[in-house]
Amino acid sequence: MKRTIFTLSIAMFIAGTIFTGCQSSAKKVEDAQDKVVVANEELNQAVKDSIMQFEKESQDKIAAHEKSIADFKTRITKEKKENQAQYDKKLAEIEQQNTDLKKKLDDYKADGKESWTTFKSDFSKSMDAINKALTDLIIKK
Repeated sequence: MKRTIFTLSIAMFIAGTIFTGCQSSAKKVEDAQDKVVVANEELNQAVKDSIMQFEKESQDKIAAHEKSIADFKTRITKEKKENQAQYDKKLAEIEQQNTDLKKKLDDYKADGKESWTTFKSDFSKSMDAINKALTDLIIKK
């Protein structure tokens, strides 16, 4: 009788261990899925924060370009008419590029991390080109 109780106890112990182990694996999978969801949410929030910060910095740069263009326009009023025409033409081109960038920034909709990276890179290159053109024009004068 003692042997039967002992064997039954061991069988119950093994069954309990297996049952507990199965629940533990399922729980681990569920916890891992929860962590993935949280990590994805954090990544999405980080991308949104990055976009907002980049937009703010870009808007500040665009405003600085607009101010530089306005300042330069007032400075060239003292130039000869033929020089004024050349400067006005170049300033109009730069101003149009600046306006296009502003519109591009306003129209951008976040589609994912890869598209954001591409947009940011292209936008930064365009912004640098405008900055260089404006600087070259001011230095050339």
